[in-house]
Amino acid sequence: MALPQLTDEQIRTWSRSQKDQWWFKNVYRGDMAQLTLRSAFTGFLLGGILAATNLYIGGKTGITTGVGLTSVILAFALYRAFAKAGFAKDFTILENNCTQSIATAAGYMTSPLISALAAYMIVTGKIIPWWHMLAWMLVVAVLGVFLAFPMKRRFINEDQLPFPEGRAAGVVLDALYHGAAEQGLFKARLLGWTAALAAFINFIAGDGWMRLFQFSILRLNSWLGMKEPWIWPERIDTYYYDFATKFHLWTPSILGTDFRTLGLRLTLDLSMFGVGGLMGIRVATSCLLGAFINFAILAPIMIQHGDIVTRVTAAGKVIPISRAEIVNQWSLWWAVSMMVVGSLVSLLGKPEIFRGIFKRKAKVVGTGEPDVLKNIELPLWMSAVAVPILTVLGAMVSHEFFGVPWFLAFISFPLIFVLTIICTNSMALTSWTPTGSLAKITQFTMAAFDRTNPASNLIPGGMTAEVSANAANLLSDIKPGYMLGAKPRQQAIGHVIGIFAGALAAVPLFYLLFLPPAADGTRSAATIVSDQFAMPAAVQWRGVAELIAHGLKSLPATAVAAMIVAAVCAAAIETAKIVTKGRFPLSAVSIGLGVVLPPEYVFAMWIGAAIFWWQGRSHATPGTKGHDFWVEGCEPICAGLISGWALTGIANSVINVVLYS
Repeated sequence: MALPQLTDEQIRTWSRSQKDQWWFKNVYRGDMAQLTLRSAFTGFLLGGILAATNLYIGGKTGITTGVGLTSVILAFALYRAFAKAGFAKDFTILENNCTQSIATAAGYMTSPLISALAAYMIVTGKIIPWWHMLAWMLVVAVLGVFLAFPMKRRFINEDQLPFPEGRAAGVVLDALYHGAAEQGLFKARLLGWTAALAAFINFIAGDGWMRLFQFSILRLNSWLGMKEPWIWPERIDTYYYDFATKFHLWTPSILGTDFRTLGLRLTLDLSMFGVGGLMGIRVATSCLLGAFINFAILAPIMIQHGDIVTRVTAAGKVIPISRAEIVNQWSLWWAVSMMVVGSLVSLLGKPEIFRGIFKRKAKVVGTGEPDVLKNIELPLWMSAVAVPILTVLGAMVSHEFFGVPWFLAFISFPLIFVLTIICTNSMALTSWTPTGSLAKITQFTMAAFDRTNPASNLIPGGMTAEVSANAANLLSDIKPGYMLGAKPRQQAIGHVIGIFAGALAAVPLFYLLFLPPAADGTRSAATIVSDQFAMPAAVQWRGVAELIAHGLKSLPATAVAAMIVAAVCAAAIETAKIVTKGRFPLSAVSIGLGVVLPPEYVFAMWIGAAIFWWQGRSHATPGTKGHDFWVEGCEPICAGLISGWALTGIANSVINVVLYS
């Protein structure tokens, strides 16, 4: 069924009151169930799962995946199956929309955990108590919700901005409930099968799972005398190196440096294939280019030059050269330069984002008429009351929990509010939230007042990212509700439910995955970055904070030169993208990301992206089986690979901590 919408002429000439009356009469479904107990519970559950998988994947790649459409399809398939079995009535379209709003809000709550908060702990060496982390995340996220609603009537009701990602969710929902139900069930089956495949492979690759299965269940250690469980190594090149060592065969190296030292490995991590499929061939190729330049060319040269060396700690412990040492000692700086300059140039290259904020619309007929939406919109007085209170609470938790001076905590908020409007307008036009570049603006601005305290730039920067992301994502979630006739007030409540779901799921999991207790029960910030979790987003934030604190003088001369070259190249790449209107194939931010990611993950992501790109070209005709599987099924397949692998990996960590630590 075609969704009713205004024409361009009506959008341009009608007053907001006229548009509201038209929507209330032609679109609004006031009698349809929306925020029900079951939609809230389903969204809470799916949101917790999405938050867990996002935290796992974010720790590996620095990227969080929204997959809002996946939650729509899953909820639809789940309740359609319940209805057929006679267990429950089928979900209404607005219940499903509310579920996806809750689930996506939960998924985005992991962002500060893999960026600003993790970077704060890495830089300071302090472990943030769980309740400090939880309180800070909830305060700033809810602040974003109350900031969003004064913008909702402008961006959605009046300007009717597209919000492409939200519109896509609305179109899919309409299709599922008005004629494409079988397609939705097909996508749900795709997701289930790929999740099962990924889970099985990670099951036999997990040391915790195999120890539980082989030793605790089959008792192979007792009647076969096994000392260690058999596992299928995630790094599949392990088989070659074991064989080469045994028979004294060739070991790959560059300028005398072993491939393994450089991090040039091969992995069977299927979640990385899924991430690559979602990011697309252009971004994946840019990441691969960054990894190749850094680890195959620059790192071997810098090792020979002596700028990357084996270290000895103050306690006398020898730290050999490894991928992490390559990044920390030298490569991080040109990667950060590439990402920061690239993101800022990309932001400035979208003047429509800034023009739209200050645009004034002419007043036309229809003003002064009664507000027909006053009983279903979130009242503006609530934002007027809540925003100042939450601002004070945000300043308080920043000062009390992280040591941000009161003065800096308060003066950061006007900047955060302005950047939130920019971020929301960007989401409205492009579905792109430039939280990384906006957070860097806050970091560098706060550095003008305090260079010595890392919390003074990391925490306000993290607040910028979290507040702006929640405001932008809430309005993107409200867009399909507006298209389908939902109550905005109930969607706002649903978004807050999602915030709590994501925080409650992600915070305990953060300690389990990244801060596992030692034998004596203590935790160390040194475990946050590991071979399994490279924490690239946190490493980038740490790099900016250390650059602010120490300046360029503390870096090797070659690193400074590389930063300058990277900055020039980033500006040139993003300028080329602007001039060619997005047709230039490379991304400066993605090149920098490829430097801080493990090369094995980058290559796996590129393989995944290349498979879906090639199959998409080969099956470009809509309606064919190949198109339905590879193109229409891309997101469900990728989401299945990610969720199946991530949830099994999380369970493996739980088994190791609970049973074998």
